Amino acid sequence: MKYYLPLISVAALTLLSACNKSDEPEVVGGPADPMAEKLANAAPVELPPSVQASHQYRCKDNSLLFVDFMSDGKTAQLRTEKTGAPTKLTAAEAGKPFEGEGYKVEGSGKQITATLPGKSALSCKA
Repeated sequence: MKYYLPLISVAALTLLSACNKSDEPEVVGGPADPMAEKLANAAPVELPPSVQASHQYRCKDNSLLFVDFMSDGKTAQLRTEKTGAPTKLTAAEAGKPFEGEGYKVEGSGKQITATLPGKSALSCKA
């Protein structure tokens, strides 16, 4: 029995080596992409900005604000509750105040000045 095992192995390898002897792989293509021209002429896609910094601020009236500053320098997300819905604030250019829907946030570091609808400007610290 010990002499048959190597012979069977050699025979099996010989049979397997005869399979698929083509030199070039066969490439099977599908139909042409009907939107190829539209995609080639489409405007480049701009990804949304990511969160660059996220701060929790305590204001002078003892309220809390949660602000996420985005990487584009022109967008911020403001929440008045930790799990509340964010309000999108935008700035005309980087470094200018963020504004939107009656809210205004000036600054982006450890201290900001926030104006909320129906309230005067508040000084807030992280």
